Amino acid sequence: MSDWAVSVRELSKEFGPVRAVDGLTFDLEPGGIVALLGGNGAGKTTTIAMLLGLLLPTSGTVHALGADMTRDRYRVLGRMNFSSPYVELPGRLTAEENLLVYARLYGVRQAGRQVRDLAKKLELTPFLGQRTRTLSAGQKSRLALAKALVNEPQLLLLDEPTASLDPETADWARAYLAAYVKRTGATILLASHNMLEVERLCRDVLMMKGGRLVDRGAPDALIARYGRRTMEEVFLDIARGGANPLRRPP
Repeated sequence: MSDWAVSVRELSKEFGPVRAVDGLTFDLEPGGIVALLGGNGAGKTTTIAMLLGLLLPTSGTVHALGADMTRDRYRVLGRMNFSSPYVELPGRLTAEENLLVYARLYGVRQAGRQVRDLAKKLELTPFLGQRTRTLSAGQKSRLALAKALVNEPQLLLLDEPTASLDPETADWARAYLAAYVKRTGATILLASHNMLEVERLCRDVLMMKGGRLVDRGAPDALIARYGRRTMEEVFLDIARGGANPLRRPP
């Protein structure tokens, strides 16, 4: 398992009669950005929660950075992080206070210096002293990204990282993430509904529907396989249930 950043085997999760994730099996190599795609209800959020050890699987196994996430996740949580613009940081704290809290929770050495350096890189410095609840949606998205990078994680799970960002800032954030992976060799699993973002950033795509992994491949390979022009067209084919790829992967 240690050869993979993530290794998932026959992973399933049931909530009463609902089978939210159904027998997922996949591996992620260290380094690079991989997309986890699917429509609402496909099982992406539940999958990410199990990768983080926040939810226990009904069956199957999850290993991240060599650790069994159902048994010894605390051994590697300091080398992981997560971000979603839909998870609010404490609004009464300033942006800087939020980053310092998370830096210390992750055991970051010289937390103050790390927060200031990261704020400068992510262009957060002008509003570090503002209460988080007063920030704009785009500023909160940048703060959430900073929180996710504060411990320089080896495995980063991102849910819609550029949501609420204007096109120029979103483009800058994507370039920053690509440069981060190149510099550190980290692995990013990215859930996004922005197919242009996926085409630009991701070397591999996992396609989910109804809790199952229904296809996988590089963006250009999937586009060719389905005889489409863009990843958005491939996504719509699969989401609408009419997907008939021209050829299956080996």
